[in-house]
Amino acid sequence: MKCHFFGHNIIFKINLAILAGLALFSDPVTAQTRSLEYFINQGISNSPLYKDYQNQVASNIIDSQRLRASYHPQVTATSNNFYAPVIHGYGYDQILTNLGSYTTMVNVNQTIVGKNNLNTQNNSFRLLNDSIAYAQKMSEQDLKRTISAQYITTYGDLEQLNFNMEVNKMLRNQETILKKLTESNIYRQTDYLTFLVTLKQQELQLKQLRIQFQSDYSMLYYLCGIPDTAAAQLEAPVISLQQLPDEYSSVFFQHYRRDSIALQNNIAILNYSYRPKLSAFANAGYSSSLLFQAEKNFGYSVGFNLSVPVYDGHLKKLQTQKINLQENTRTHYRDFFKNQYNRQIAMLKQQLASTESLIPDISDQVKYSQGLIDINGKLLETGDAKISDLVIAINNYLTAKNLYNQNNIGRMQIINQLNYWNR
Repeated sequence: MKCHFFGHNIIFKINLAILAGLALFSDPVTAQTRSLEYFINQGISNSPLYKDYQNQVASNIIDSQRLRASYHPQVTATSNNFYAPVIHGYGYDQILTNLGSYTTMVNVNQTIVGKNNLNTQNNSFRLLNDSIAYAQKMSEQDLKRTISAQYITTYGDLEQLNFNMEVNKMLRNQETILKKLTESNIYRQTDYLTFLVTLKQQELQLKQLRIQFQSDYSMLYYLCGIPDTAAAQLEAPVISLQQLPDEYSSVFFQHYRRDSIALQNNIAILNYSYRPKLSAFANAGYSSSLLFQAEKNFGYSVGFNLSVPVYDGHLKKLQTQKINLQENTRTHYRDFFKNQYNRQIAMLKQQLASTESLIPDISDQVKYSQGLIDINGKLLETGDAKISDLVIAINNYLTAKNLYNQNNIGRMQIINQLNYWNR
């Protein structure tokens, strides 16, 4: 009788511990639902680097306009006036100063540049803008991939958490049944304690999953630059394999073609810099010493400046060689990237095929394990179940279900990696 009372006391204390632990777990948040697209849009919108690229493009457009403006007629107005008196024979030499000079003029300078030369220089700004646009696209692609990967990971945590909460609910129901049967001496207290150990382990795992989900959920908000971490339900990510573009239209290869054009444009600018330069000027105004017919000292002048390169110590040749070396380097980088690109795509497709081939087998294993739990659950109600078989079935079900979730999340992660190259 004393032993029977002691067994009931153990059961009572363990149940209190279980109830206290279950208070830590509530149903997943359902305040609002947010999708992968929402987080990607927030991440791009909040990215300072993305905005920096936009401002750089706008700045280069202004620089291009400044270049064109510098070749328009430059008009300046100047006024230089001084008086140098000679007092009692002391003062500046009048032959040099004429006692003073009074000049007020309007000057016009015009640099004469060919249309092709101007277009070549403007191409530098256009190519620079293309380079910034490329960097912006790459920044956006990297951000999408990073946010998508974190979203998939967080959603996987949530799926595992929801599944384990369902299992916990099932185990608690079975624990209630087993407790009554143990009190009726249909099952031994050791059977009940064995089941409680399994339940306790599952609850510890549930606690770890909640901590992991909260950590990954906070990281998702951090990556997107969202200050508010209010609880929200995550939609299932829509991750489908997209068609990869051909090499010619892929933005990853356009980068190398644009660099080649930029180097050719640099050679053109270098050639134009060694052509003769011509500029014209004109001025009109008043210039006088006030010593002779000051009222007639209004006038104007016109002229031009011509600069013809003669010898530069082979600087042009050396600069051309340097640009050719840059082109050679560009070619090697392009060929290496093409080889790595094809190998990575092939590797990811192989991983995707292997992962997808496992999912049906794991799905069958989940069904078989769930069927065993259902059968043992019915046997438990009649007192015919072996607790050791029930525990094994539960553990197998947890293992199979977790493996299914991991492979499904892994599949979406691989597709996310492949879709990174689809632009």
